[in-house]
Amino acid sequence: MKVKDTDIIIIPGYTNSGPDHWQSRWESKLSTARRVEQAEWSKPVRDDWIAEVVKAVNEATRPVVVVAHSLGVPTFIHAIPQIGDKVKGAFLVTPPDVSNPKIRPKHLMTFGPYPREPFTFPSIVVASRNDHYCSYEVADDLAAAWGSLIVDAGESGHINADSGHGPWPEGSMVFAQFLSKL
Repeated sequence: MKVKDTDIIIIPGYTNSGPDHWQSRWESKLSTARRVEQAEWSKPVRDDWIAEVVKAVNEATRPVVVVAHSLGVPTFIHAIPQIGDKVKGAFLVTPPDVSNPKIRPKHLMTFGPYPREPFTFPSIVVASRNDHYCSYEVADDLAAAWGSLIVDAGESGHINADSGHGPWPEGSMVFAQFLSKL
């Protein structure tokens, strides 16, 4: 699949993805990419966030490929039962452990637990060995439950601008290869 043949839906996490974040950079470079906007980025309400994802997917005019980061991952996973078969692939980066009572801020736990049913579309989970929001083992277990390919990003933190992943060329290459196989 080529970029021009798909609607790329970018789903940011908690507090959105700023201008230096790889999601923002990809959005500006991928001609069919658009971001799911949320009314409240710093106090996320699960049902509201899910509704915005469902709306974005339903408005798509081409097959959908999702690019979700952090809290965008559980938001998307919870939206799956409401979006039918429009999604043809999902690229899921550093899902947070929303079942961990030590996660901060605590209201992120309202997005848990994760559904564990296998996806009906191809997917990749990119996980870091030192992500303070989720252990690699938890991310690996989630990927296995969903039938996703896991990509070990090594010690990359939360794979955001704060961890030095502004452009994130490695992620861009993995995404391009994933897209080409859909």
